[in-house]
Amino acid sequence: MKPLTSGDDIERFELSHYCDETFELIKQGVLQIKLVIFERCQFIQCDLSQSDFNHCQFIECVFSQCNLSVLSVVATEFDDVIFRDCKAIGIDWTKAQWPQFMTQTSIKFEQCLLDGSNFYSLHLPEITLVDCRAHDVDFREANLSKADLRRTDFTLSQFSHTNLSGANFTDASNYHIDITRNEVKQAIFSRFEALSLLEGLDIQLVD
Repeated sequence: MKPLTSGDDIERFELSHYCDETFELIKQGVLQIKLVIFERCQFIQCDLSQSDFNHCQFIECVFSQCNLSVLSVVATEFDDVIFRDCKAIGIDWTKAQWPQFMTQTSIKFEQCLLDGSNFYSLHLPEITLVDCRAHDVDFREANLSKADLRRTDFTLSQFSHTNLSGANFTDASNYHIDITRNEVKQAIFSRFEALSLLEGLDIQLVD
C-alpha cells in the first residue's frame, strides 16, 4: 500500500478507520484528529507535535523517529503500540484511555525522549522504557511492576508510592527512589547505581 506523505490530504483522518497504512514524513502543523482507528499502521518521521488525538484507537501500531511533543491523547487507547526513537516530551498520559484491569502494559518506548511526561497513578505493569531519557517524569503512585527500565536516565523523575516490584533497572541512571516509600521487592538494580537507594535511610557509608 502506498505510504501517505505530507503531500496527501490528512484532513480525511476524521471519522475513519485505517488498517495497514504507512504515514511518512507528515509535517502539516497541528492536526485535530477525532474518532479515528489506526490498526497495524506505521508512522515514520512524522511531526505530530502539539496535535490532538481525541477518542482515537491505536492497535498494533509503530511510531518511528517521530516528533510527538506535547501531543494530546484525550480518551485515546493504545493497544500493543511501540514508540521507537521518538521525541515524546510533555505528554500527559493520564488523559489516555487505559483498561482498568490489565496484567501487561501494551505500550513500549525504545530510545525515546520522554522529558516532562506524566504517568501519575497509572496502572502500567510490564511497561517498557529502554534506552530512554526520562527527565522530570512523574511516576508517583503508578504501578510499574515488572517494568523493563534498562539503560534509562531518570534525572529529576518522581517516584513516590510507586509499585516497582520486579522492575528491571539494570544500567539505568540518576534515579532517586526512597525504598521506604516505594515497593521495590525483587526489583533489579546495577550494583553501583543501587547505592542511591540508601540515601533516604539516614545512614553513613564508609569504605
